Amino acid sequence: MTGFGKAAAEIPQKKISIEIKSLNSKSLDLNARLPWLYREKESELRNLISQKLDRGKIDLTISIDVLDSEIVPVINKNVVKNYFLQLKEIAGELGINADDQLLSTIMRLPDALRTEKQELDEEEWNLVGKKTLEAIGQLDEYRTEEGKSIEKDLKKCLDRILGYLGEIGKYEGERITRIRERIGSSLSDNLNTENIDRNRFEQELIFYLEKLDINEEKVRLRKHCEYFIEKIASDPPNGKILNFISQEIGREINTIGSKANDASIQKLVVMMKDELEKIKEQSLNVL
Repeated sequence: MTGFGKAAAEIPQKKISIEIKSLNSKSLDLNARLPWLYREKESELRNLISQKLDRGKIDLTISIDVLDSEIVPVINKNVVKNYFLQLKEIAGELGINADDQLLSTIMRLPDALRTEKQELDEEEWNLVGKKTLEAIGQLDEYRTEEGKSIEKDLKKCLDRILGYLGEIGKYEGERITRIRERIGSSLSDNLNTENIDRNRFEQELIFYLEKLDINEEKVRLRKHCEYFIEKIASDPPNGKILNFISQEIGREINTIGSKANDASIQKLVVMMKDELEKIKEQSLNVL
């Protein structure tokens, strides 16, 4: 499911911004973009997010804005002095006058300047963790609202499937009559009716019609739809079981279609399949 959350905090000299967003995925796939200062705590952040979010393609971005002037690099005095003495010695050996430009040259050499490495303050990290939870909470609220909309759509699709299932009953009686007439007509056209054993014919016809009976499939399909509605209302995670139930619904619809032998029922089967495809697509967004 998609979602977005954002939180910010200010501490002396810094403004910290945290953004987290999610897209649908079958598993938890976390991509974290962190300042170098927080890299050592990446595993803690991953554990925190995995405890709160079951699955999804999660992007976490934490950025730091320095509020005061930039950190000024420190001159590495010992290194500069060593460079100066060595260059002055070389200049003397080569008979070159060491002028005022020598210092500016030295300052461009490696390690002449150093930036003091900051240490992560525990209080700052606790604040980052608190704000990360706040952003996750916003993302969950976003997901919840989307989930309510998906639930509404799923129920509408199921209601339409059940409606089409109810309409099948209108055509079943005519279907059996047409099948009997078609088989009887074929026998009359191809065989001498005097040689037909009517009792045997009726027995075989009953056996054939039993194979085309779809009452069991209709009952199972209705039960699967009711179970799907029941699981929608259950606590997450239930996305995988909804996907499984939708496969069972599809199996019963396909069996009804294969046994139908009736254009009107086949039309209803096609419309049920169309609604089922919508259900399958939406159920992938359910946790």
